[in-house]
Amino acid sequence: MTKVAIVFHSGYGHTKKQAEAVHAGVLRAAGATPELIGIDAEGNLSDAAWASLEAADAIVFGSPTYMGSVSWQFKKFADASSKPWFGQKWKDKIAAGFTNSATINGDKGSTMSYLMTFAMQHSMIWVGTGLMPANSKAAQRNDVNFLGGFAGALAQSPSDSSPEEGPTVGDLETAKQFGKRVAETAQKFKK
Repeated sequence: MTKVAIVFHSGYGHTKKQAEAVHAGVLRAAGATPELIGIDAEGNLSDAAWASLEAADAIVFGSPTYMGSVSWQFKKFADASSKPWFGQKWKDKIAAGFTNSATINGDKGSTMSYLMTFAMQHSMIWVGTGLMPANSKAAQRNDVNFLGGFAGALAQSPSDSSPEEGPTVGDLETAKQFGKRVAETAQKFKK
């Protein structure tokens, strides 16, 4: 079995819903087992969660985009990863990322750049969405990859929406297809 860990922080529940969609996508890949690992409100992980990350074949990083970057809780987790970094515990693992913000753009690109840099510092192998954008005149907001993410899965949830109202169906399907791609890529590298 290929193990895919999805480690994320979610401030209001929207990014958690996106993480759950990535999880569902990993389940679409035969022979893949996903694990959701939530970073708590204080930016911490349990020892068992750290062990799961070390045992994973792929790690998908997720954070809301706040003020043009990851949440402080995610940053605390990233800073705490210096111990596995020093031992190169995540070297050659598949890495990927996703983010959600209240606006269509919301400077999500800055968050994705942060996540890619973080993965590169850990000597990981980055996987993008592999999805074409829905960018024709006929495109609808609920189409797959409407936000045009190539580096990772992007989602948008209005600031006054509940997690039940956002992200959109299309953004969640994008996350599912992305999760499946990450798992399938990890399987290819595992052989």
